[in-house]
Amino acid sequence: MPNAAGRFGRLGWLWLSLLVLVIDQASKYYFENALTMYQQIVVIPDYFSWTLAYNTGAAFSFLADSSGWQRWLFALIAIVVSAVLVVWLKRLGRDETWLAVALALVLGGALGNLYDRVALGHVIDFILVHWQNRWYFPAFNFADSAISVGAVMLALDMFKSKKTGEAVHD
Repeated sequence: MPNAAGRFGRLGWLWLSLLVLVIDQASKYYFENALTMYQQIVVIPDYFSWTLAYNTGAAFSFLADSSGWQRWLFALIAIVVSAVLVVWLKRLGRDETWLAVALALVLGGALGNLYDRVALGHVIDFILVHWQNRWYFPAFNFADSAISVGAVMLALDMFKSKKTGEAVHD
């Protein structure tokens, strides 16, 4: 296995997951103490504001109106996904840096939101993207951003791997 990264695979990238977790928690702490619920601080008029919102559901407030059972379901899902991501990182080879970064970003974001969900019962969101007062994207946080960037990187890696694989088989 010439591309093997050794016994610990690409677990060295866990520092990035930790960095995402720390930035996520620090930013949530700051905005929770700086803003009142739903208060908006306009950063770019008609496009971007800081706000404070709690999400008891998953992405885009999915199941937020449920009675509370969703907190533990989403926590369990995050724990399982996090374990899978760590195992995946461990199995990566030296030449899979892009994939390692993607997995580390998703892991750090998942852990940031997992902490909120377990410790607080909700996820703290504070980034609000909108267009004038007509269209509002659901509020999100740094962890969500890391998960999204990591997911896009994973998708791009799949396309790259598919092209590379096809070239090898030709």
